[in-house]
Order: sequence, then structure tokens, then C-alpha cells
Amino acid sequence: MKTLIRFAAAATLFAPVAWAAVSPQEAAHLGQDLTPLGGEKAGNADGSIPAWSGGIKSAAEAGFPNYKSGEHHPDPYAADKPLFTITEANAAQYAAKLTEGHKALLKAYPDYKMVVYPTHRSAAAPESVYEATKRIATTAALVPDGNGITGAVGGTPFPIPKSGLEVYWNHVTRYRGLAAARQIGQVPVEPGGNYTVVNLKEEFFFPYYVPGMTEAGLDNIIVYFIQETTAPARLAGEVLLVQETMNQSKDSRRAWIYNPGQRRVRRAPNVAFDNPGTNSDNQRTDDQFDMYNGSPQRYDWKLVGKKEIYVPYNAYQLQSPKIKYSELLQKNHIKQDYARYELHRVWVVDATLKPGVSHIYSRRTLYVDEDSWQILAVDCYDSRGKLWRVQEGHAINYYDLPTLWTDLELVMDLTNGRYLALGLQNEERGSYDFSIKRTAADYQPSVLERRGIR
Repeated sequence: MKTLIRFAAAATLFAPVAWAAVSPQEAAHLGQDLTPLGGEKAGNADGSIPAWSGGIKSAAEAGFPNYKSGEHHPDPYAADKPLFTITEANAAQYAAKLTEGHKALLKAYPDYKMVVYPTHRSAAAPESVYEATKRIATTAALVPDGNGITGAVGGTPFPIPKSGLEVYWNHVTRYRGLAAARQIGQVPVEPGGNYTVVNLKEEFFFPYYVPGMTEAGLDNIIVYFIQETTAPARLAGEVLLVQETMNQSKDSRRAWIYNPGQRRVRRAPNVAFDNPGTNSDNQRTDDQFDMYNGSPQRYDWKLVGKKEIYVPYNAYQLQSPKIKYSELLQKNHIKQDYARYELHRVWVVDATLKPGVSHIYSRRTLYVDEDSWQILAVDCYDSRGKLWRVQEGHAINYYDLPTLWTDLELVMDLTNGRYLALGLQNEERGSYDFSIKRTAADYQPSVLERRGIR
């Protein structure tokens, strides 16, 4: 099966993008030599990446049988000891397994380091997701221009990807439960280390994973999202609503904003691409939320292949309530002692800006976890082709579902020493609450005024 994966990746370098689903013979590998979501089940040659044995499937299996959804997630790997630490002094020794972004961070900041721990392939999803993934693997396809998918619902559409676009849509549609709510901090950190916390309330609803859902029943919406700014006072009350579409060529993203000063709900077609993200002080673009989101139409996508890379993973300590923001948020980057890196196999995808279209990033290299389809790192290049910003997605298994998702996202600017931390939970009341019940009716423009604070 490894030969098949290498062939699939290499083929995209020399052939047009493949729009068709995989054959039944290929799909039969899922749950056999491939994991149910398409990763290689076997470990690597030297054992530094273990075989996937199912991941963490419940809070009880994580060692916390009394855990309640919405609480901070205790670390099932707290007893692990670091294997080694990568610094600028020894970066050359590990260069083959570092992203270009991490090489640049190590070079730019003398105190930056990557503490590497034993690899745990903790990613898991419910059996219903595995079953749907195998079922739709033979029916899922990209729409003709690649700006959407069809023939899929309830699972990963392209578990055996043959193009970079397929990997991207796997990330967009990855399982994250049916609904989730959280309260987080978003912090633009100045070069000298000063910052102001912006507090956000967020809710997600994923009709794509509702049991019994059909493609027709989705009405082309795969994700509903509401984000409400609650502090500081000068920003409080703004509410953003997004309805993300499955086929963006048929119907592009729908978005609305409630402005508390005007007390009006207005369409927001500019909530997309490289427009500034909500209250991010221009430190991230709209499409950098969730590492990368929205329409892929402005880029040409190339599947480079699969590599073993040191990536942020099992970052439970980064949401610990024992750590204060003032301790975590330091000059130029977070306190790296609290970050955890592991060696994992990732799909590497290059997105290059198409001629004649605009975006502040001319190229983006994505590093996508083979076990979950979560983007774990992105290298972002400016219009001259120079590495500009580095994204990290520090992920954990939210074992109360289970699903692997980020608990902290970082966008670090190499040109000025600023960075953005999004998803901070340490000083908030807890983590994602997956117990909430929602329907599409809760995510309509008519509800925005009722959610405004002032």
C-alpha cells in the first residue's frame, strides 16, 4: 500500500488533477493496511513513529473516566520525558524533518526551541465516521473546477488522496463532532511582548456529520459558525455569522456581521481570502482561521507527497489552567517549554497563487496530519516568494468525542517579531463543549441581533 500512496502523490506532479473517486479495490485498504481515515497503519522503519492502534477513543481510555465535556482536558501523556531539544545550534542535524518555517524560526530567534517527545498516534474518530469514509471513498469527487466536492457526506471524502485539492477538502470536512462551543482568547503580541487579550465566544455546527444526513439535505452548507467578541469593551458586541458551502462554485460562502454601534446586521462578502481576520490586528487573514479555510480557488494545488516531520502534537499543556497568559505569551513567540513536538507523517501540499488573482500570500505550504487531516503547520510566502509568516496548529485529541483538533493556533511574522495566538483557553472557563445541541435554525441572520451585547 505504501507503493500505492507514493505513486498517487507522484502522479499529481506529472498529470492533470484527478477528479474521480478511488476504486473499490483501493478503498478496501481502509481499515486494513491503512487506518480507517487513510493514514498508513504501520509505523516507520526505525520505530520512531509507532503503528496506529486506534488512538484514544474515550475519556476513560485517556485515563480520565470522570471527565465532563467543556472542562480543560487533562494530559494523558504528562509522564512523558523529552527525547531531545532542537535549537539553532543543532538544527542542521534535524533539517530533513523540519518545516521551512521552523528552520526560519530557529534561525530568527536565539531562544526559540522545539522540545521533541515520544510520538503518540492519538488521533481517533467514531466508528460511524470510519464507516462513512469507506462508503463514500468510491463516490466522492471534486466538482469540475475543484472549488467544492460532491458525492460525500458523513466522512472523509478522499482518504486516499490523489491531488493537493483532495487533501485540502479532507481538512475542511474533517470530523469535529456535531456541534461545539468555546470561549477563548485571541492575542496579537507586539514585538516587545506587550498585548491585549480579545475574548471571543464561538460556536460551530457541522450538519455534514448529522446522522442520516444526505447531500441534498445539506442544502450545500457543511459548517455553520458564530463568533461573538465579548472583550475588551471597545470591541464587544460584534457578532460574525458564517455559513460555509460545500460547492463554492455553485454558491460561495455566506457571511453576516452584527455591528453593535449601528445595531444592524449586514452581509459581509469580504469575510474571505486575505481580508483581515476578526480583531486580529492584521496578524492573520480570514482564510487562516482553523489554519486554512474557505474557497481554494485562488491557488494551484500540488500534492508534494508524504514526509516525516516534527510537528506540534498532543499539546495538552498549552490549555492547562495552571499556566497564565502572562507566562505563556512571551516576546516573538510563546514560551516553548510548554509546546510539544512529535515526529509524524504528514501530507505536504504546495498552494501557489494563480496568475491574475490577488492574495497577500503568493505561496503556502501545508503540512497535514495523515491520521486526522488536521493541518499542523503552514509556511506562508510574500509576493516576492520570501518566507513571511509561519503558522502552527497545536493539536490534541478531544477524547470526549473523540477528534483531533487544535487548541492553540499561532501566526508568527518573521519580518517584525509580532505574532498572533488564537484559541487560548488557559484563563477561560474550560475547553470545547461538545454537549451542546444545535440546528441550522440557530445560525441564521435573524439571530444575530439577539446575540449582540450592546
